[in-house]
Amino acid sequence: MKKVTGIGGIFFKCDDVKKMNEWYANNLGIDTSPHGTVFQWRDAEDPEKTAYTVWSTFPKDTQYFNPSKKDFMINYRVENIEDLVDQLKAQGVTIVDELATYEYGKFIHILDPEGNIIELFEAAGE
Repeated sequence: MKKVTGIGGIFFKCDDVKKMNEWYANNLGIDTSPHGTVFQWRDAEDPEKTAYTVWSTFPKDTQYFNPSKKDFMINYRVENIEDLVDQLKAQGVTIVDELATYEYGKFIHILDPEGNIIELFEAAGE
């Protein structure tokens, strides 16, 4: 079973979200909003299919990355998230929360062996 299909997002903490977003916009041309930016791309195997990768800054005191103590989180795009979660549980992987479903997709958070938080995401309709 194919598991990770790509990077869904890169998220990191910073002291001043507004200042950081402005720096990236002014110096690297990343058109940011309060929620970051979205890089759209086409699937290599099916060029008619589009997807996206999110880049976003978070306040230093965000609780969203908990229980990880790291200042970053990577979101991986996956297929068949329910089956993948069952496999991860069977392998003893730490599952941080319950599967959350929204109109745009499904999310769950896990920890790697060093305590890094990983967000798994299956886009709606994939």
